[in-house]
Amino acid sequence: MRYPAEEKLEIIRLVEDSHLSARRTLAKLGIPRTTFYRWYDRCLQSGEAGLQDQSPKPKHVWNRVPDDVKRKVVKLALQETELSPRELAVTFTDQERYFVSESTVYRVLKAHDLITSPAFIVIQAASE
Repeated sequence: MRYPAEEKLEIIRLVEDSHLSARRTLAKLGIPRTTFYRWYDRCLQSGEAGLQDQSPKPKHVWNRVPDDVKRKVVKLALQETELSPRELAVTFTDQERYFVSESTVYRVLKAHDLITSPAFIVIQAASE
């Protein structure tokens, strides 16, 4: 359950002013101690503003390729049109000193409609 900042502040004040221990007061309120102390630390550091809800989304995903790297891959692909995704990945890694896998290059190029269908050579049976 999410509590508004005002309720969090009120709970902090209740625990501080209670004649019971923090543990017992929190048990009566049904608030986990870890949650309370996280609120308390944020309140001490940032005041009431620190108690506002924070976005649960991470600011940075550790395995996402940055947009500037994607743009460089596309730029290289447009310059070196004859290279396959594998060759582009190797060339990009050598030139930029930033590793990108073949599959990453393929996905980036596919997203920009730069992957063409393979040229199939149809061989017909010869009549002898």
